[in-house]
Amino acid sequence: MGGLEEMKKRNEKKAALLYDFLDNSRLFKGTVVKKDRSLMNVPFITGSEELDKKFVSEAKAAGLENLKGHRTVGGMRASIYNAMPIEGVEALVAFMEEFEKKNI
Repeated sequence: MGGLEEMKKRNEKKAALLYDFLDNSRLFKGTVVKKDRSLMNVPFITGSEELDKKFVSEAKAAGLENLKGHRTVGGMRASIYNAMPIEGVEALVAFMEEFEKKNI
């Protein structure tokens, strides 16, 4: 897979794609300050528990699995570990863009 340095670059690219969307979204907000952000787990919210549930449900119906946040924290969490290809993050961001358009 290109070694550790290549894996690091891929993970940084995936995280940047998702965080850039969240930082510019009118609906979704990341829940971790920039200096503490993870390359692997990206938690986010809409600000509405009802919309969060709707998002998780519609995402699952669209084939995007395991986005529900931790039971004690709520919201959503995208786990973008090493095995997640960039195409998976791109699909998530595209779905989030559409969801945002329909729900703002």
